[in-house]
Amino acid sequence: MRAIPETIKQLLIINILFFVGARFLGSLSYDILALHYFNNDKFIISQLFTHMFMHGSVAHILFNMFGLYMFGSPLVQMWGKKKFLFFYFSAGLGAAGLQLFVYHFEIESVFSLLKLNGVSYDSYKNILLEGTYNTSILQYIDQGKLASAYSVYNTSLVGASGAIYGVLVAFAFSFPNSELMLIFPPIPIKAKFLVPGLILIDLFFGFSPLSLGSIAHFAHVGGALTGFVMVWYWKKNQFNNNRWN
Repeated sequence: MRAIPETIKQLLIINILFFVGARFLGSLSYDILALHYFNNDKFIISQLFTHMFMHGSVAHILFNMFGLYMFGSPLVQMWGKKKFLFFYFSAGLGAAGLQLFVYHFEIESVFSLLKLNGVSYDSYKNILLEGTYNTSILQYIDQGKLASAYSVYNTSLVGASGAIYGVLVAFAFSFPNSELMLIFPPIPIKAKFLVPGLILIDLFFGFSPLSLGSIAHFAHVGGALTGFVMVWYWKKNQFNNNRWN
């Protein structure tokens, strides 16, 4: 076990404190700190950052914190604290941005069908808020799409997964031939093959009706894409590390 860099240690502690605190505050903490759809009345701009420290279960936080420790530690040692934190939060914001865009596209695509048939935005918003509607609306749109729009409007994002995917991409970019051992199958796979494979899995489930549970697949993709653009730009332009000191 390598020594934990101070920056990683601080992020681990903050995440744990948020997790424990949320156990005591219950749903109130998720109302305030989890990231809501930006047209939802519960949305607060600070949620773009606070949602990265919130987690839904013990397994969720353990998986993310293990990833942060394993793949973030060598990046901190290579980049330093300021550059890593800038990268980490940028990847998290990119993850949130793409997921919110996907939510917005889904909600607006449903409304575009209803609007053609004379349903006002206020009426649509009431449906999204209450989840109840006149059954006559079903002649214009599939019930499943309406239920999905309601779910998206009222859902909330939690977790550091998007930022962690950015870290994974940066690790694979910086140490492409590092071999990582999977639990299943129990064989070593080089980072340059494993990380793109994980992103492809998220893309598949993001576009597929199949589900692995309440996972924000496009947040993973958004974090990975943001991370890739940043490390590619830094390498291409030989970004001076002294500016982060």
